[in-house]
Amino acid sequence: MRIAVTAENESIEGVVDPRFGRAKFFLVYDEDKKSWETIDNKQNLEAAQGAGIQSAANIVNAGCNVLISGHCGPKAFTALTKAGVEVYTATSGTVRNAIDLFKQGKLIKIGSADVEGHW
Repeated sequence: MRIAVTAENESIEGVVDPRFGRAKFFLVYDEDKKSWETIDNKQNLEAAQGAGIQSAANIVNAGCNVLISGHCGPKAFTALTKAGVEVYTATSGTVRNAIDLFKQGKLIKIGSADVEGHW
């Protein structure tokens, strides 16, 4: 299983970025290999539109099964769930803590977008 977490920097000890489409980075944890990968999301930080959909494509193309983020807009949520990616919310704490909470079954799986587009 590959788990993506929105992150404000490239460290697993850094905090979860509350945004999805305009998150600075995605840190991907490969549970089978017990390894980390960083995806730079710079191209979507200043995008006028389409940041959520492009970020969703990046997550899907990285082979992720799960996304952990503070929030997720409607177009991104639709793109992720249609590709089979489950979306969970973590609004505070570190990336490492978010992964630990997910593994313990303590994060909430969201069933729909929880913010408007262009958030």
